[in-house]
Amino acid sequence: SSDQKERPGVLSFTVAMTAETGKQKANDEKGQDVRLSNILAAKAVSDTVRTSLGPKGMDKMIQEPKGEVLISNDGATILSKLKLQHPTAKMMAELSKAQDIEAGDGTTSVVVIAGALLGAAERLLKKGIHPQTITEAFLQAAHKAEEVLDAVAQPVDLADREHLLQAAITSLNSKVVSQESETLAPIAVDAVLKVTDPKTAANVDLNDIRLVKKLGATTDDTELVDGLVLTQKVSRVAGGPSRIQDAKIGLIQFCLSAPKTDMESNIQVRDYAQMDRLLREERTLLAKMVKQIAKTGCNVLLVQKSILRDAVTDLSLDFCAKAKIMVVKDIEREDIEFISKILGVEAAATLDTFTTEKLAKADLVMEEKLGSELGSIVRFTGLQSSKGGCVSVLVRASNQMLLDETERSIHDALCVVRSLVKKKALIAGGAAPEMEVAQKLDAWARTIGGITQVCIEHYAEALELVPYTLAENAGMQPVEIVTQLRAAHAKGEKSAGINVKKGCISDMFQENVVQPLLVSTSAINMATETVRMILKIDDIVLTR
Repeated sequence: SSDQKERPGVLSFTVAMTAETGKQKANDEKGQDVRLSNILAAKAVSDTVRTSLGPKGMDKMIQEPKGEVLISNDGATILSKLKLQHPTAKMMAELSKAQDIEAGDGTTSVVVIAGALLGAAERLLKKGIHPQTITEAFLQAAHKAEEVLDAVAQPVDLADREHLLQAAITSLNSKVVSQESETLAPIAVDAVLKVTDPKTAANVDLNDIRLVKKLGATTDDTELVDGLVLTQKVSRVAGGPSRIQDAKIGLIQFCLSAPKTDMESNIQVRDYAQMDRLLREERTLLAKMVKQIAKTGCNVLLVQKSILRDAVTDLSLDFCAKAKIMVVKDIEREDIEFISKILGVEAAATLDTFTTEKLAKADLVMEEKLGSELGSIVRFTGLQSSKGGCVSVLVRASNQMLLDETERSIHDALCVVRSLVKKKALIAGGAAPEMEVAQKLDAWARTIGGITQVCIEHYAEALELVPYTLAENAGMQPVEIVTQLRAAHAKGEKSAGINVKKGCISDMFQENVVQPLLVSTSAINMATETVRMILKIDDIVLTR
């Protein structure tokens, strides 16, 4: 830089080597370079998922190193599977994940909006506007956007199942299983309504809703089970019962098998008398254990999976069968909490603590055969104690990829209903809110003036990428459609959006395309936040 030549004595800390060219650049230029490369990386990520936005969006096929294949339309799923190297690109994946946790839906839109805003920021930087000015203006714009969305939202009553259904169906329409939305949406809505009290609820704990996946049958057979479904098999080596009425259920975390020594040790048995004694000891021990369990009146026994030794042996199963106890083994460690909550059963860690008080009651526990290849499921119905109000959803599909995707879609639909419980308001779908916000921000920017006005106008223009992409993915003429949409909103039709099915502009509330307010507000806020963060970075320092 020029001032160095004049003052050779002054050490310049601002000069840094850029790796590609080895030239020395003044600090300002370097900051610009880093910024542009960051924006480029983030935009590349956003363009990857842009095509999967909306009901007519494409799906992505992701092949994992092990050769497993995933087909998904869910922005968060796609981005979490991408192997991203660039730190800024990782921020975009994190952004989508955050949206998934906060609202559960709109994971693609949030990345598209962030990409669009970065594009706008890039144009503003090229005009020579300082990054700080841009971030401040964007923040103001985001606040204003939230006000605009609040103004167009319609309050919703949780008792009104129709509205909840419409929101869930809208969410499912952009998924692979969209043709099943009529069957899946009611399941999601009813599941959430079962675990919450609509009058008082402020949030829904989705851990109370358990999605149980089982291969086979079609997606139509997905059902909401009022009770508990386990995919484990009933262990019946010795012909134990597989259907029990008036069940008393116990959950144990210890093993029904002969004890093992702590150390690795071998016992040498020299003669038959000693061998008999060993086996007899084992028999009496197991018989005693099973007797004690049967004494409490327990007739369905769930056994936690054990790593150290067999949770059950053939001998103990035989005793259980004689005592008419149905045994389900290999209950996963992480399911224990849910099972004890839904059944109202307390897990017993040792035999001495296994008492009658810890048992749970159910009207019927039965094993249901699904077919020779598919194994079976165990159903618990007529639970006395659903205090926690937990439900299970049995998800079925004909192949593994569809099964996983159906599960993700139902999860998204559940999240949509949850967002409505958190913020009880609906807004139109079909890119109507983005267009409305763009329209109002543009008008508001004119009242401000100065550089901020330019920034906010660019912000508003960036939001129009969402309707543009939506139209583009549906194979319409994007420029025409967006222009029509802009005109409609200028006339004051607040809920005008893109009707993807008919290829025109229509009122989204009449088409029943709605989404929760939380999804849009959190998408705009989080996207703006991430963009501001990316703009404030002017240097990347590698540490060894």
